[in-house]
Amino acid sequence: MNRIDDQQPGIARPGKVKEVTSLTNPIVKELRSLALKKYRDQQRVFLAEGLKLVIDALDLGWTIRTLVYSKAGKGNAAVEQVAARTIAKGGDVLEVSEKVIGAITRRDNPQMVVGVFQQKLQPLAAIEPKGDDVYIALDRVRDPGNLGTILRTADAVGAKGLILIGDTTDPFSLETVRATMGSVFAMPITRVSEEEFLAWRKDFRGLVVGTHLKGAVDYRKIDYAGRPVILLMGNEQQGLPDTLAKNCDRLARIPQQGRADSLNLAIATGVMLFEIRRGALTLDKAD
Repeated sequence: MNRIDDQQPGIARPGKVKEVTSLTNPIVKELRSLALKKYRDQQRVFLAEGLKLVIDALDLGWTIRTLVYSKAGKGNAAVEQVAARTIAKGGDVLEVSEKVIGAITRRDNPQMVVGVFQQKLQPLAAIEPKGDDVYIALDRVRDPGNLGTILRTADAVGAKGLILIGDTTDPFSLETVRATMGSVFAMPITRVSEEEFLAWRKDFRGLVVGTHLKGAVDYRKIDYAGRPVILLMGNEQQGLPDTLAKNCDRLARIPQQGRADSLNLAIATGVMLFEIRRGALTLDKAD
């Protein structure tokens, strides 16, 4: 094992596990900076915490730049296997203290493995909905927990991808990635301006359904079958703007009885998705 103290700047060459012992080490400082969006965007990478997430990402072909594991993971067969896969792909592997991995993840009780992965976005032009494909388009979603939960739900129902419109929260923030429980690696993500989305929507030959408090149609009475569907959801505070609402084929509303006048964005998206995908979701008889 190579030991890297705070007198040795830069990332050491791959091929061996390196021990990092100091919070002032340049590598640790670089990894800690990835908590900020501007540094993630500059380097086009992001952090994923947890052994399962790292394994899922590798299995799905994502590019790993660096694997970090705490000393508690030393001797763990699964951790050592992931370390070997990382080295084989040309990535760095760092063994660190609990204090260092806690600083990187900004958590008091971090998991013992963190992966640094290259960001991956799907171009809008690559989306070609067909059959009963379902995509979710989110306008200016601001809460990372909401975005992560929607990504996880979209994955669960078999949606084909997520389109982020306008100034949205970062899908690659630590908070969002945690909330996805690994689905960030399975769900293609596209980022576009409102103008780009509306131009693309003109050629879309399916059903665009938006939720709206003024929607006159019960979401359960819309026929979603036999065509691709774009589910268009608005911002947490403002809902769908008129520019997007008027480009929907149907505006739907989820009936409510209690005092609450609206649903959380992630909950409302989940309700809509399971209704849209009702015909495709069946329980295995063996269960």
